[in-house]
Amino acid sequence: MTRHVALLALLIGIGTPVSAQQQDFEKVVIKPTHVNGNVHMLEGMGGNIGVSVGPDGALIVDDQFAPLAEKIRTAVRTLNPGVLKFLLNTHFHGDHTGGNPILGREATIVAHANLRNRLSKESRFGDRVTPPMIKEGLPVITFDQSLSLHFNGEEIRLIHAPNAHTDTDAFVYFTTSNVFHMGDTFFSGRFPFIDINGGGSVDGLIKNIGDALNLIAHDTKIIPGHGPLSTKEDLHTYHNMLIETTDYVRGMMAKSMSLEDVKKEGFPEKWKAWGQGFISADRWIETIYQNSKK
Repeated sequence: MTRHVALLALLIGIGTPVSAQQQDFEKVVIKPTHVNGNVHMLEGMGGNIGVSVGPDGALIVDDQFAPLAEKIRTAVRTLNPGVLKFLLNTHFHGDHTGGNPILGREATIVAHANLRNRLSKESRFGDRVTPPMIKEGLPVITFDQSLSLHFNGEEIRLIHAPNAHTDTDAFVYFTTSNVFHMGDTFFSGRFPFIDINGGGSVDGLIKNIGDALNLIAHDTKIIPGHGPLSTKEDLHTYHNMLIETTDYVRGMMAKSMSLEDVKKEGFPEKWKAWGQGFISADRWIETIYQNSKK
């Protein structure tokens, strides 16, 4: 596999055997950060994890990879020795759901209905195949538009973000703690990855980020799927980047420029640093170009 394909396979949890990554997993340290109110963030390898702790026990948002499940469980118990009662998934990719089969044996898994549907079926990435997830890793509570849990003294709202990063995305809003977990709809300070085959779209992502900005307060703390703890201003900048880079590529497409010509032209200087993350500028141009043609 090329470096990009290998990284993408690891990100979405398809095609990279656990054994090949075992050494990396053994070295991973789960880093906790208090965000606000009842909510903490755990960083390790994979998507950022949200944690609610309080008198009702513990609730987590996403769970990275299966080999990290015990480290994640230990980190959560350090924050709160109570029972892990709920596991919320923001979308179906393996770096956010890999621990489901293990942690789902003790916690009730909640997610969008499309997520259960996708995890219940065989997945393909190129010539690599991932079998359906076992029963213990599947959500037992699903929703279509929104759902509320009342836990640790606050309403925790799950809100579907249709056809954004995937067709399984959910925002998780800790309403009293004033924390918003966005999963992979938000790559803080980086170009996004849109899984078009997984139901994502450029226009859908732009719309849903705009909806999120209208929903949250000016001082809401934001947990991105990848990247550092962020602010509403960071999300505004990300939204502007999505709009401006998309308009830029479509403007060149309107001049009948080929994909390769658009890549050679590149983005304006103000957005070039955003391609130093997982998704390069060329990859983001490809996504916009190909999705716009569809």
